[in-house]
Amino acid sequence: MHTQQTPHQSPLLLLVLGVVPIGPRTATFWSIVLPGTLTVISDGMHYGWSSPIVPMLKSSESSITIKDSDVVWLENCLMFGGVAGLFLTMYLLDKVGRKWTMLIAAVENMVAWILIATATSLNVYLVARFIAGIAADVNFVAAPVYIAEIADKKVRGRLSSLINIFSLLGVVLIYSVGPSLTIALSSTIGIGFIIVEFLTFSSMPESPYYLLVRKKGEAARKSLQTFRNVDVSDEFKELAEIVERENAARGRPLDLITVKSYRKSILIVTVLNFAQHFTGLSVMIMNLHIILEESGSSAKANSTAIQFALLMVVACIISMFLVDSVGRRVLLCTSSFLTAVSLFVISTYFAVKHAGVDTSDYTWIPITSIMLYAIVHKIGLSFVPIIITSELFPTNIKAVAVTIGDALYVTASAISIFVFHYLYRNFGMHVPFFLFSVCAILIGIFAIFILPETKGRSLDEIQQILKGEYGLNSETAKILPPDGGLDNNYGATSSIQTDL
Repeated sequence: MHTQQTPHQSPLLLLVLGVVPIGPRTATFWSIVLPGTLTVISDGMHYGWSSPIVPMLKSSESSITIKDSDVVWLENCLMFGGVAGLFLTMYLLDKVGRKWTMLIAAVENMVAWILIATATSLNVYLVARFIAGIAADVNFVAAPVYIAEIADKKVRGRLSSLINIFSLLGVVLIYSVGPSLTIALSSTIGIGFIIVEFLTFSSMPESPYYLLVRKKGEAARKSLQTFRNVDVSDEFKELAEIVERENAARGRPLDLITVKSYRKSILIVTVLNFAQHFTGLSVMIMNLHIILEESGSSAKANSTAIQFALLMVVACIISMFLVDSVGRRVLLCTSSFLTAVSLFVISTYFAVKHAGVDTSDYTWIPITSIMLYAIVHKIGLSFVPIIITSELFPTNIKAVAVTIGDALYVTASAISIFVFHYLYRNFGMHVPFFLFSVCAILIGIFAIFILPETKGRSLDEIQQILKGEYGLNSETAKILPPDGGLDNNYGATSSIQTDL
């Protein structure tokens, strides 16, 4: 039996993440995925950058001054860059592979930080944010695809969750160092993570799925051997058959509309990507200091923001260990309804304050609700969609599909930011939060009646569910109706009970 040493294992990192004790296969997964997702920390720093940095730029001590109207553009240039990077992402995923697409994104990210560190005008910041958006788009499409294609189905959700965790760690980091360091120094920290990724991830293997699509059978076998660290003859044969079958379908962008199972997937991805932002994710992270100031709380905005981001990290780590046991749908339903409660409380507080009532003795209410939001939103609404998006499409159409999913993500984010600022300035802070609360309730209902459970299922089994061809060899086949259930309120009751 041919074996290969586990590459670049890092027991310290594994211990930090709580993944002990571990077997050789799990260790291999983590030791490859960890270096490949380091750039996501830098992406997270870009994502949360405006919250602590904008007050610095608006201060009299700043050499580059900005107006209130510039804030929206500083925030949304990141999103516009994401939209602009769509075609680049689609091209790179299929032409150079998943791994090298991730490394190209790292280069773009580094260029953005260099521009920010050396900026002499607002326009340079806007260009840098735009490039950072392109980098984030490329990386947030390529990384989930890479992870989904290399991971065993038993740990796929847990590994995919690293993207969420590392992104949040980047937010925590910029919240922590942004107010106390110069912009150039905080940018240097972001560059540091990218350099480490180049040194560690560049020697990792490409996805065996991608190599088989490119008809590089021997390279694909070696890649799969590296990821599994055991004999892979049977799995490789099965994988080759799946890729051959999917390639024979000759996936085209138009298929996302004409093929019934793809339409279902696009519907789910569209709803989930809009759900994240129209329940307040981007608004909270990018405008947390404004929201805290508006609440009238005496608590320091910087320390409260750090606590908020840390709670999201903790919630994400908890979800990482739940997603492959309780399932994606249970987490999303729970998250949606609890998020609705937290947002409604925040909205009610600001409505009372907007009406002229003295709320000085009750400023703890919005702070507590914001902290609750950090936990309950992250356990599902801002955690599950990124995993689901990487699982719902076959290899022959995946590059196009996940790129469209990312386009929906950044578009929803940009729209939610514009909506927030418009409603806040014209009607008061309570109005956008009430809107977000209603959206959260609707998403919970959607998750109950429409979303299929992908926990513990191979990528091929997921396609069978979407096509209504789920076979009797599945562990849940007995509870599914003949058409896979998606058109008959699949899983509204019985499948949830089985997953639990």
